[in-house]
Amino acid sequence: MAPVRVVVIGAGFGGLSAARALERPGVEVVVIDSNNFHTFQPLLYQVATAGLDADDICFPVRAHLRKRQRTRFVLGSVTAIDLAGSTVTIDGRRLERFDHLVVAAGSVSSTFGVEGVAEHTFPLKTVTDALALRTHLLSRFERAATATAGEVDLGIAVIGGGPTGVEMAGGLRELIDHVLRKDYPELDLSQVPITLIEAADRVLGPFDPSLSEHASAALRARRITVQLGVGVASVEPGAVLLADGRRVPAGTIVWATGVAGNPVGSLLGVQLGRGNRIPVEADLSLAGHPNVFAIGDIALPPGTPLPQVAQPAIQGGVHVARQIHALIDGRATAPFVYKDKGSMATIGRNHAVAELPNGMKFHGFIGWLMWLALHLVELMGFRNRANVLVNWAWNYLTYDRGSRLLLPSRVEPTTER
Repeated sequence: MAPVRVVVIGAGFGGLSAARALERPGVEVVVIDSNNFHTFQPLLYQVATAGLDADDICFPVRAHLRKRQRTRFVLGSVTAIDLAGSTVTIDGRRLERFDHLVVAAGSVSSTFGVEGVAEHTFPLKTVTDALALRTHLLSRFERAATATAGEVDLGIAVIGGGPTGVEMAGGLRELIDHVLRKDYPELDLSQVPITLIEAADRVLGPFDPSLSEHASAALRARRITVQLGVGVASVEPGAVLLADGRRVPAGTIVWATGVAGNPVGSLLGVQLGRGNRIPVEADLSLAGHPNVFAIGDIALPPGTPLPQVAQPAIQGGVHVARQIHALIDGRATAPFVYKDKGSMATIGRNHAVAELPNGMKFHGFIGWLMWLALHLVELMGFRNRANVLVNWAWNYLTYDRGSRLLLPSRVEPTTER
């Protein structure tokens, strides 16, 4: 009897979680991704701010799947999905047949239709984004070191007050104050402005309001301007135009808000929901197609939308694997129940906020230690954990960051962005 074939699109948190849980006799798993590595996205901001390098937070998919003899990996982009024919097309030429399909392609940065965002800001969704931003930042400081005073605007604007924006703003201030001020003694970097812009009335909206206040206070203590309650009307070269008419000058603009479901969802031929996410049933299956599932950022389950972070994807992957096993065994599927394991965000050295499911809240040094421990545990691969631990210890003890090389292949053109 031929094995049941399950195709998993995406090697992120959800896809690899599903692939691991699907492993059993009689089941063949095919994982497809356009990258041959898994990215630990919560630490992308540290790559962008020179705290870590790309290979510290990325892990080869094939190495992860090496011991799973019933699972194989295919490098490529999904260009078509035929639900009737039960096939997935890769790079327009290769077909993969499936009995069950798991769409775990995650999300992509979305501009929300704001004019100028695509052209004049740096997103932070992929490791390529993080490296591009790091190169841009370091290149600007190099240009400022040889330019006329004031010729290069070193100001930074971070748009988005969620965990990514808060962590990015704090990381940038530490990079400038503790590292770049020593690297560029010819520059006065004591007053480099960093502005965090959030349309809501507080940062870290999903957190308890008291933790949002702690985060805002910690950011302001680090000389970061926190602009709340006003949206972005447009972005132009060198400035953010706010909805109330004000203009925030910035030579570097980071877009740390707005995600949408990966465009691969449109290949299913169904009406997508809010944020281009795939509407799914309670068991995370596609309506009318009980053998097709969507998990993580790309899925839109009924009821309250789940946060687009790692845990819903990981838990969804395990759940979907169990439902596929149930279908293979002739059993009924069960609805997905998300278990909130809490939220964390770091503002910088010795300060983070953490909220646990039981309602306990932490901030400051204790919250920071909890954040460090959690992210080390969740990283994939012993080498990655060891590298990150050593880098963090070095950064903490020396106030230095080693990942700030300007490699020729990564240096921007001389034109301003």
